[in-house]
Amino acid sequence: MLDGNEYGPRYAEIGNWVGKAFYSPRISINDVLSRPEFSNPGVYCLKSKPNSTSFIERIYIGEAEAIKEHLGDPNRDFEELVFFISKDDLLTKTQVKYLESRLIAIAKEAKTAEIENTQSPSIPFLHEADISDMEYFLEQMKLIFPIMGFNFLKPAIIKTDSKEKIDKSPSSHFVLYKIKSGSLDAKMYENELGFIVVKGSKASKSLTPSITETYRKLQQNLIDKSILVDKGEYYEFSEDAIFNSPSAASNIVLGRQSAGTIEWITDKGKTYKEVNNY
Repeated sequence: MLDGNEYGPRYAEIGNWVGKAFYSPRISINDVLSRPEFSNPGVYCLKSKPNSTSFIERIYIGEAEAIKEHLGDPNRDFEELVFFISKDDLLTKTQVKYLESRLIAIAKEAKTAEIENTQSPSIPFLHEADISDMEYFLEQMKLIFPIMGFNFLKPAIIKTDSKEKIDKSPSSHFVLYKIKSGSLDAKMYENELGFIVVKGSKASKSLTPSITETYRKLQQNLIDKSILVDKGEYYEFSEDAIFNSPSAASNIVLGRQSAGTIEWITDKGKTYKEVNNY
């Protein structure tokens, strides 16, 4: 913490990593721009409220040789900032542009936040060793973003082909669950990201009157992001979609309040609850 306030400006480091992250709310930005680090090249992310309720935050991703020149405008619209630099001051302009380009691509693919960047800059040429260094730098950035309250890289979907992923999953750690209800047929598995409804699964278009507003908004969210695609009599998942509980997944599939721990079953008829000894 730079001013002793847990809600104010702060910085973060990871042992044996050459990078360093700075966070500041908009109200404190003029107090920290005078720090020497803000004259260094780096990558920054600006957060503000999204225009659509389908997204958790609005993010602008940029790069700068001296970030204070970009943020000195008092009319610049943002609520919070995270800025990454190299502690050894050795990040080059090309490396910074590489990080910016990769961040924009990952953020747009995640479909979690509203990304202000309308253009996706091409990845600049780097030698193989530099690419390896920047990918490691990027992995450390991913660890720090959530700590600073930036969640735009947390994926709403998984892009990898479902069948390939399922086929390659170790049987001792992988269980595939199914729901079959009328014309609906959905599959789900669990991993470190959450509860994943598999691409190609079907979901009810209609919602019962008793389903909560949370799930009405969640269904609309998935439609707005083209994760649920209208197929006439039902919706179909266009990608593997991540949910935070088996019940959230089953509610969207079935269009009603449900107990996911007993709705999702294996090929052998065991419920999620039985498999996990609840």
